[in-house]
Amino acid sequence: MSNLKSIQNFLRRQPPGRIIAAGFALVILLGAGLLLLPCSVKPGQTFTPLDSLFTATSAVCVTGLVVVDAADTLTLFGQVVLALLIQIGGLGITSVGIALALAAGRSISIRGRSLVREALNVDSFSGMVKLIHAVFTVTLVCEGVGAAVSYTSFVRDFAPAKAAWISVFHAIASFNNAGFDILGGGRGLVPYQSDVVLNLVTDAMVIVGGIGFLVLVDMQHCRFCFRKFSLHTKVVLSTTAALLLGGTVLLRLTEGLPWLGCLFTSMTTRTAGFATYPLGEFSKAGLMVVMLLMFIGASPGSTGGGIKTTTFFVLMQEVSSVFSKRRPGAFHRRLPKDALSRAATITLLGIIVALVGTFLLCLLEPQTDFIALLFEEISAYSTAGLSMGITGGLCAASRWVLIFTMYIGRVGAFTLLSLWVNRPAPVAHYTEEAITIG
Repeated sequence: MSNLKSIQNFLRRQPPGRIIAAGFALVILLGAGLLLLPCSVKPGQTFTPLDSLFTATSAVCVTGLVVVDAADTLTLFGQVVLALLIQIGGLGITSVGIALALAAGRSISIRGRSLVREALNVDSFSGMVKLIHAVFTVTLVCEGVGAAVSYTSFVRDFAPAKAAWISVFHAIASFNNAGFDILGGGRGLVPYQSDVVLNLVTDAMVIVGGIGFLVLVDMQHCRFCFRKFSLHTKVVLSTTAALLLGGTVLLRLTEGLPWLGCLFTSMTTRTAGFATYPLGEFSKAGLMVVMLLMFIGASPGSTGGGIKTTTFFVLMQEVSSVFSKRRPGAFHRRLPKDALSRAATITLLGIIVALVGTFLLCLLEPQTDFIALLFEEISAYSTAGLSMGITGGLCAASRWVLIFTMYIGRVGAFTLLSLWVNRPAPVAHYTEEAITIG
């Protein structure tokens, strides 16, 4: 009993972000263990502990990079475990935990509310329970509708029961921006590149999951009137639309794909991980567009990764303010003074992680093309899950690099750095002196 109290006291002293980071790690290890069970792997298939850890990390971090084909390797039980890991990873460890506590009739403590606040980037403690209810309601509705519509496409190629399960799995992977599929043969969604219904419903689920739950709640609260939206919602929606349309046009110019394919590829780079066209056949210009969009990623408080749309928006506003001589802002609102420093820090940390990871991959995979390794690393950091087809052929050490990169990308480099390198603010300050910049 005393040991239990000691553990509880220890957890109470830990900052919320550290508990969240540890929670993700524990779920990954638990998921890896479940995927290694004999009932999870089909007879005759090779599935090593490292393969299991890589798959569990990719699922919990909603990435989608795979070293084995889930349909060919995992049984129905293993695929269900994979879907649950994706769902937990997408919604967040704390959101799922709080929802289970509410379902059991328990009240939510201040500690629990602070964890949700940290996980979803909420500014205040008010309305936490309503927010959790909204998160799960939106998730169930979107995934339910998405599965029903997807079924009309999959039932043409699979038996009704199997098509139903594929549709449910696809809806979970799409809404949570995970990019996994259980179609088999490592084909991905390439056979459905001309299926308008499946393309558009997947686009919709990925976009809704990627704009963030706070945006969805604000849109519903304001009755979908753009003028009444908060600044955060306006920034997310406008930046998302600009990146989506801009990416579509650029991919049309560089790759010459049909407009439907360009739209889908532009959407999936926002950390979704699906592909209807082989990325290994893209031009260098097209790959550059994809890597840039992957690095930016989705929006705060969403199921996606990347440095986030709001970070990119703040940086662009700062560049604009240099020429306009005005303080950064938009929609008749000024941005907070610390917004630029936080955005610049997040972006710089993301660049450092991507460059260090790519450097390590280059050392470990000297025979592999540099662009393919850079693409793989950015995909892992942004939890996009797109690949040029080299993931399965990487050595064990390279897979460990990607495992750590996916974990950093999901939890956040800024969060991890602030948790483990925690120094008190200095009491004394040095004299300020200017330096030449640029």
